[in-house]
Amino acid sequence: MMMEKAFAVAKWEYLEKVKSKAFIIGLFLTPALMVGMGVLPSIFASQEDKQTKVIGLIDPTGEVAGQLTRLMEDKYKLENGSPNYLMKVVAAGKGIDVDAAINEANMKTAADELEGYCLVSKSGSPDSVVEYRSKSVGDFRVSARLEETIRGIYQEKNALAHGLDPSLMRALNVKLDVKMVKLSKTGEKEEAGFETVFLSAYVFLMMLFMLIMISGQMLVRSILEEKSNRIVEVLVSSCSSTELMVGKVLGLSGLGFTQIGFWTLIGVAVTLQFGINIVTAGIAGLLIVYFVLGYLFYAAVFIGAGSPLTTEQEAQQVTSYLVILLIIPLALALPAMKDPGAMWLKILSFVPMLTPTMMALRIPIQMPSTGEIIGTIVLMVVSIYAAMVAAGRIFRIAILSTGKSPKIAEIIRWAIKG
Repeated sequence: MMMEKAFAVAKWEYLEKVKSKAFIIGLFLTPALMVGMGVLPSIFASQEDKQTKVIGLIDPTGEVAGQLTRLMEDKYKLENGSPNYLMKVVAAGKGIDVDAAINEANMKTAADELEGYCLVSKSGSPDSVVEYRSKSVGDFRVSARLEETIRGIYQEKNALAHGLDPSLMRALNVKLDVKMVKLSKTGEKEEAGFETVFLSAYVFLMMLFMLIMISGQMLVRSILEEKSNRIVEVLVSSCSSTELMVGKVLGLSGLGFTQIGFWTLIGVAVTLQFGINIVTAGIAGLLIVYFVLGYLFYAAVFIGAGSPLTTEQEAQQVTSYLVILLIIPLALALPAMKDPGAMWLKILSFVPMLTPTMMALRIPIQMPSTGEIIGTIVLMVVSIYAAMVAAGRIFRIAILSTGKSPKIAEIIRWAIKG
């Protein structure tokens, strides 16, 4: 009978939310935004220029200007065949007034006559710093191309100074790409570049983040709305507080997993279409286990934290604090990839609120030991049970409480003694 009423509450919660316009829009809009944020910046960054850029040049050595002008205009072209860069010499040669040349270049850049200008060091040494000054320093392609071209000029001059043929030096120049190959515990080769490893961990973290943020906030707002409208009093007259809590968790969990399932189908379709292999079946299975455990744990935390709330402002503050805990692993992603076996990572993996996300970071990079996997799973199961018991005690008392919000000490006492 208890589960029958809980399922009735779950069904009502699920059907009410799944038919809402906000849910349907979010079902399609969220993956579109995630893809847009991940793909569009790289597309825009890779787009070539449409118009020729005029770059100024100040060369106090007189050794770079001629070659740099010719190489930049000949090497880099627009789609229509025009030079991508038109080098305009502001001043060149020994004895020039560098300060006056800089002032002139600054004024021309401010007046948009120049995109920017390149300032060669007076020393003329290959180890010297060459500056590129512009109103906008966001186009790294310009500075990278200037750096590559000027380096080639200095290398050619050094070759000639040592009696070497510059063409031979260019022929001996080797371009080498280092390809990362991951080895399993059995020594088998598993190709895994940085992008693949980071993407698998990032996708897991973002999906868990979105599920908990959306479902958790829905759960808290549902409780708050029913308390403010006094509907909760009618509900608890028909079922117990435990049945109501279990029903809400099941209903909103189903809603959340409906979203994740839909997004997963989209992801699988894309990977099959383009032949992308992000993670193996074994890794995917472990990630799913931690995904479910992490969600259930946070659902209990949201119930315990949201039940005593009385205003929408309090709900927003509490849910934002809880969501912050899910962002922490994103900041630790790069250090985790650099040293996945670090002791501090292992310690954080045994903190229940961080366990799912920390293990999701470590598993695709370097599989933790069997003992760590079993230990963290057992820890999460125990933590979920303890959190659900505590949340149930708080929920039973708090849902009928009105007026002033209880103090933290009082909530802790509810969680311990009921």
